[in-house]
Amino acid sequence: MTIYLPNIKSLKDLINSKSIKKIFIITGQNSYFKSHANQTFQGLLKQKNLKFFFKKGSIPEYLELKTVIHKLRSFHPDLILAIGGGCAMDYAKSANALSFSKDIKNSIIHSNLTKKKQCKLVAIPTTAGSGAEVTSNAVIYINKKKYSVEGSNVKPDYYFIFPKLILSSGRKFDASAGFDAISQAIESMFAKKSNSQSYNHAKKALKILLKNYISFLNKKNLKNSYKMALGANFSGKAINISKTIAPHAVSYPFTSFFNIPHGHAVSLTINKFLKFNFDNLQLSNISFKKRYDDLFLITKTKNIFELDNYLNNIKKKAKLEQSFKKLKIDLNKDSNKILSGINEKRLSNNPIKVDKKDVKFIIENY
Repeated sequence: MTIYLPNIKSLKDLINSKSIKKIFIITGQNSYFKSHANQTFQGLLKQKNLKFFFKKGSIPEYLELKTVIHKLRSFHPDLILAIGGGCAMDYAKSANALSFSKDIKNSIIHSNLTKKKQCKLVAIPTTAGSGAEVTSNAVIYINKKKYSVEGSNVKPDYYFIFPKLILSSGRKFDASAGFDAISQAIESMFAKKSNSQSYNHAKKALKILLKNYISFLNKKNLKNSYKMALGANFSGKAINISKTIAPHAVSYPFTSFFNIPHGHAVSLTINKFLKFNFDNLQLSNISFKKRYDDLFLITKTKNIFELDNYLNNIKKKAKLEQSFKKLKIDLNKDSNKILSGINEKRLSNNPIKVDKKDVKFIIENY
């Protein structure tokens, strides 16, 4: 169970525990200082032995993760603080769970984790967001291919939402991160692994996110920052149960090969798969019609065509470019590269069975 720390006092009480003397902080240099996390937490941390790891990459990669694990092992902390966006969270969660692994690469590829982890982990997001503070999986790229490290040891022990830390991130970053949370919630609604709990989390997330996303991008304040962080948190709780589906599965090569931010990459195909899945509902063993009806109700649309226009309008307002040509992606020339990077585990969670050949057809024709 991940415990929510509702205020600074609860975080202070945890950090001031006599058993905690050494704290390992994983963060991004820009986000840590730009968000003023350094000023926010310096008073809480001044009596502790601290070790910082400032990540360099924008996506979590195996070679940098090895460095994190090496420093974590040598420092042997009593507590890890992950302060940042999804990448910092993924490094902290993976490193903590893989700290006692004898073969790190093999453990990542096969998600084969030891039962032990280094120590307790507190996740403090500075973005809104991936919901990574409440999920039991972490993304790591090996040779540009995405792997998911999954297990109970990966999930943070505590999380703390502080909307002030979200105020400094740029609009382009917020647009991508915010749409990632929206897409997670939508995908969770249609995932084969969804249940009543994840479905309720997803609907709550979507209602909050869609109401606040554009105002958050245009005129960020403490209120809509908190709402976006809360919505992302619910979307994280949803996908922690249900996992994501095809749009996420296909997004990873767009990020690793074309440097398109993750949420933006997801936005490129979510409409396509929503339409494809809707057109082929009769092929599913599960009735997903009510789920589309719920999505129409939440978005105040009447059918799949209006839903398509609704999402396209949101992406236009968010300035998430949807033209593959403008993004310098040639679907014919680059198709093998794109298909090779698809996460087949997430693809298999799609409500309608699809393979890589289907993905090529869907991207080109929907």
